[in-house]
Formats: sequence, C-alpha cells, structure tokens
Amino acid sequence: MEIDEQAPKFKSGFVALVGRPNVGKSTLMNAFMQQKIAIVTPRPQTTRTRQLGIITEPHYQMIFIDTPGLIKNPRHKLDTFMVETAVDAFNDADVILWLVDSTSLPGLEDQAIAAQLNALGKNAKIVLGMNKLDAVEAKNVLPHSEAYRNLVPKAAWLMFSAQTQAGIDELLDMLTAALPEGPQYYPEDQITDVYLRDIAAELIREQVMLQLRDEVPYGTAVQILEFKERDNGTTYISANIIVERDSHKPIIIGTKGSQLRQIGAKARQEIERMLEGKVFLELWVKVEEKWRRNERALRRFGYSSE
Repeated sequence: MEIDEQAPKFKSGFVALVGRPNVGKSTLMNAFMQQKIAIVTPRPQTTRTRQLGIITEPHYQMIFIDTPGLIKNPRHKLDTFMVETAVDAFNDADVILWLVDSTSLPGLEDQAIAAQLNALGKNAKIVLGMNKLDAVEAKNVLPHSEAYRNLVPKAAWLMFSAQTQAGIDELLDMLTAALPEGPQYYPEDQITDVYLRDIAAELIREQVMLQLRDEVPYGTAVQILEFKERDNGTTYISANIIVERDSHKPIIIGTKGSQLRQIGAKARQEIERMLEGKVFLELWVKVEEKWRRNERALRRFGYSSE
C-alpha cells in the first residue's frame, strides 16, 4: 500500500480557555460546540469547575478546557479551588486561549494573567482572543486592542464576538493551526467529559443565578440525589439546592414556593432540551452553614481537586 506523503497529519491537543471572570469563556465554548454544554449567566464566577468540550474532525481533535475565572484574592476555599483549577489547566494545555473583554482596557487581573502567560516561556503557544467586539465602541477598538497586545507581544491575536459568533470561525482556524500532531484522545461522538447528571446540576444552579440577586446565588450549590429513567421514558431527577444561611432558604423558596417552582420550571426546560425527552424534576432547599469554607462539604458537592 502506498503512503500519501501529502495527506495532512492528524492533529490533537488541549486548548485552555483562561481569563478573568465574566469575559465569555463558557459562551465561546458553547459557540464552538454549537450546543450548550456549559452554563452561562451575566454574573462573574458562574463557572466553578473544569469542563471539556471536544470537537472531532477528520484531521484533528480539539479539546477545550473551560475554566473558572482567575481572581486575584480568593475569599474562601471554594475560590481557592476555582483558582487552582484554572491554573492547573495551564499545565494540561497544548494551546492557551487567553480571553479578554475588549470593551475595557486591561485591569490588574489582566496584567497578572499576562505575567503568568509570559512566564511560561518562548515555546508556549498562546492566542489572545479579544471578545465582545460587538459591544466595543469604534473609537476604542485600536487603543484597547493595542493595550492587550502589548501585554503578550508574542501571542497571536484576534478580535471576535462569542455572542454574535462573528470571527469565531477564524479563531477556530487559528487554534487548529497551533495544535501539535497527536492521537485521537476521545471517541468521535463524545463532546464532553461531564456526566449528564452533573450537567443537570449545573443547569439548576444556572437558574438560581439568573433569577436571584445579591449574595444568595454565590452561596448556593446543587446536589443531585436521584437521576434515573423511568419505565415510561421520563427522566426523574431530585436535587438539593444548598444555601449557606437560614435566611437564604425562604428567598429561594419564595412566597408559597413560587420562586422555587420558577427555578424548577426553567431548569426542567433546559434539562429536557439537553436530554431530548421529558423530565420530572423535584427540588429541595437545604442549609449547610459556611459550606464554601468547609473542605468536606466542597468534596461532597464536587469542588475538590482530589
């Protein structure tokens, strides 16, 4: 059998999406995947754990690592876990996609991330992705882009919009070009490494964050108690919404249970869209004081690097 020397080599690798909170990492990964696998809210620190998004094409496999936003001063053990998760992604990555918000000039957090990236050495493959092009004023495009480019002068760069998807095809091509040659790590039909029950928990937490204000959403976690398909084809899910204070419980429940029903109804719609089938969802609210500062509680709710 003759070997075609001109055939393209198969490329594969891990692309870490890093950046400060609320720059659009999860929105971009969902856009790349052309489906929702990561929750998205306007609130910073929505993403808490590492999640993979896997794209497999005939000549490459790209594995995105969606990470929590890098914050400068962690306030509790949950914040520390999120920072460690994001930093660990640096070590796993073949390519680093640093996402920034092009509507504003670099801040102290951006400068700190740039220092970490520059410390990786000359062989590190870094792409600077300047997001939210659709929202930046025309007069600010040049000064803002130059300010970010000056922080990582050796990085390839592109301005784009994850929200409108303008420029993301070009960004994907840029990342593909940076991938090394390598094997196919995952089956071609696998799109993430997260179990459906864990995505369901995130979709419930997404609705908590979207519908509640102030500090309450940041102190919540979701624990799936049961996730099974019944004989009639309906998926039954029961879950606890964990809060840190007794005073938060009635806020989540609402008057005569109205807020909890609203959270459940919206979450059920999202889960049904993911599962492509009917879902029966039961939600309960449970108080675990200061769980974000408790190592055992963090492990129980899935926020542990062990």
